Amino acid sequence: MSIRHAWAFLTRLPGGTHPANERGLGMSVPWFPVVGAMIGLLIGLFWIGLNELVAPLMSSAITVMLGVVITGAFHEDGFADTADSLGGFNPERRLEIMKDSRVGTFGSLALIFSVLVRVIALAELEPIHGLVALVLAHSVGRSLATLVMATTPPAAKKGLGQSYTAHLPRPKVFAMGVFIAACTVACGPAALAGYMIALAGAGFVVLFAKRSFGGTTGDVLGAVEQIGEMAMLTTAARLVAEHGWQWG
Repeated sequence: MSIRHAWAFLTRLPGGTHPANERGLGMSVPWFPVVGAMIGLLIGLFWIGLNELVAPLMSSAITVMLGVVITGAFHEDGFADTADSLGGFNPERRLEIMKDSRVGTFGSLALIFSVLVRVIALAELEPIHGLVALVLAHSVGRSLATLVMATTPPAAKKGLGQSYTAHLPRPKVFAMGVFIAACTVACGPAALAGYMIALAGAGFVVLFAKRSFGGTTGDVLGAVEQIGEMAMLTTAARLVAEHGWQWG
């Protein structure tokens, strides 16, 4: 049932079941990267088909937006809220800004940046390479978010970030993290480079969160996921487009 809980939590598609309590939510967390890979596969197959009908840039834009619709802009919302917290001058104010449903200047610019980066990067790839890149991007982004969840304390005693960690099966999260990392490395040097950049980006976000408001929140986890996606896609656009996944 945990994977169905993860599916219901991370997507707007049928087939999942919502957990009855916070324990069910926490137990579903190790499956987040698997759901991410499934999302990447779905939109990747859609992208391959769409490429036969419209120009690469247009098909990439539609595909990225399809991913946003499937997830309900869940991670994009967190990325925007985290960016908006830059406008706060103390931890209390930053947390208050992140809870505000309105999107400010920093958040709007972050959303524009995220969408543009992903669309342009995807448009640079051949169909099969783009499919692999999307699967990796969505799985790695969510894997890093779960690893941050398991290793960094929440900033507040209440909220989504705390709900995640209250019943988190950390050994399973770490095991899934190792599995996703191994699968990524197996795809070749370009995938490894993308993973390392994504990991560095996640580390930067965690450092910012600790210094800004003392820990993670659900919004911070969304920011980690978005950075992971962007890192994998941009690295693929630069390295895979020129060398392929397996160099030699």
